[in-house]
Amino acid sequence: MAARNKYSIVVPTYNERLNIALVVYLIFKHLKDFDFEIIIVDDGSPDGTQDVVKQLQQVYGEERILLRPRPMKLGLGTAYFHGLKCASGDFIVIMDADLSHHPKYIPSFIRKQIETGASIVTGTRYVRGGGVHGWSLMRKLTSRGANVLAQTLLWPGVSDLTGSFRKSVLEDLIVCSVSKGYVFQMEMIVRASREGHHIEEVPITFVDRVYGSSKLGGSEIVEYLKGLVYLFFAT
Repeated sequence: MAARNKYSIVVPTYNERLNIALVVYLIFKHLKDFDFEIIIVDDGSPDGTQDVVKQLQQVYGEERILLRPRPMKLGLGTAYFHGLKCASGDFIVIMDADLSHHPKYIPSFIRKQIETGASIVTGTRYVRGGGVHGWSLMRKLTSRGANVLAQTLLWPGVSDLTGSFRKSVLEDLIVCSVSKGYVFQMEMIVRASREGHHIEEVPITFVDRVYGSSKLGGSEIVEYLKGLVYLFFAT
């Protein structure tokens, strides 16, 4: 079912030359019945990611794929804000470039949003029909533990902390959010829950990246824990 709304899909990238063409192809494949644009915010990738995006623009059109680069790595939160300023859609979908969130789930987000009138729809691994694929047992345990900790401290009202947003709601949330990196998405959902926004969930399967190496390391885990403590006291 085609919707009259337009969807802006913001994809931050850093060294995703091997993934970005597949991500774009899958978005076009699964959203062929929808009006959408893809906004790629690249943080000065030295691996040629921007060159691949420019080739994709020649194939799909510069009006469908917008390249909005920045000179260096400036953080996930500011990347979404940068993409939002360039977005012309009624709804903003935020997703990773590593295919951990498969584009095939975006129509489910859209249908849920249309059916319920929700301001935010999140994809969750932690309900029936959701899950993870390709992860080691240790990574599964770490992820589950991080989620349980977030639920216990912050009670955000949803079981996972990524999502798609009505544009006006996302604009308000971004202005209030101060976290950087991976904690940024969590802060936006927590603040949205505190403010009483209508949030819905759809099950997704989270998969390990196909190409490249994970950017989640020890420093990111420390930042996540610090972010939890900050949100506990600040929201």
